[in-house]
Amino acid sequence: MIDDALADLAAAPWALPFLFALVVGDAFLVVVPGEAAVTAFGALAVTVGSPPLTAVVAVAAGAAFVGDAGCYLLGRTVGLHRWRWMRARRTQRAFGWARDRMDRRLATVLFTARFIPFARLAVNLTAGATRMPAPRHLGIAALAAIAWALYQSLVGAAVARFVPGGPLVAVAVSVVVAIGLGIVLDLVLARVTRPRP
Repeated sequence: MIDDALADLAAAPWALPFLFALVVGDAFLVVVPGEAAVTAFGALAVTVGSPPLTAVVAVAAGAAFVGDAGCYLLGRTVGLHRWRWMRARRTQRAFGWARDRMDRRLATVLFTARFIPFARLAVNLTAGATRMPAPRHLGIAALAAIAWALYQSLVGAAVARFVPGGPLVAVAVSVVVAIGLGIVLDLVLARVTRPRP
């Protein structure tokens, strides 16, 4: 019964617009489950056949780019101190981290931040606030969005291909795998970027 409901969801005409909205929302609010949605739709593409995996990747990449561009524009418009949450010590540290690294390694920072929810918000806001040239920033952000969409979708598709049990199991396992990979990536990046004594 749940598998049938997931199949109906995947085939619904609003499925891809819903995915688009979740991914764009995830760019601004880290509590929106954009990554999990892309992974789940990647799993449904394999188990149900709908929506097509290429459409999932294209919609996710487009939405990720729109969200990142929106954050860039927001940073350019309001800066990094307008709202109280922006002035918090931890948030200001994140903005400082992004500012220090973007001049030297923009592509590395943008690609890395695309996979870490709060980091991508901090990086895109900082890029806008520091008046980084839009073509340079947005060109690399587009490539990072495509890489992220491919990764998230293919995690779901790979899990669905190799884990038996239908759409519900594929979606559940692929989301857990994606979250686990995200945690591992966070730990590795925290260790790599930790200041040396």
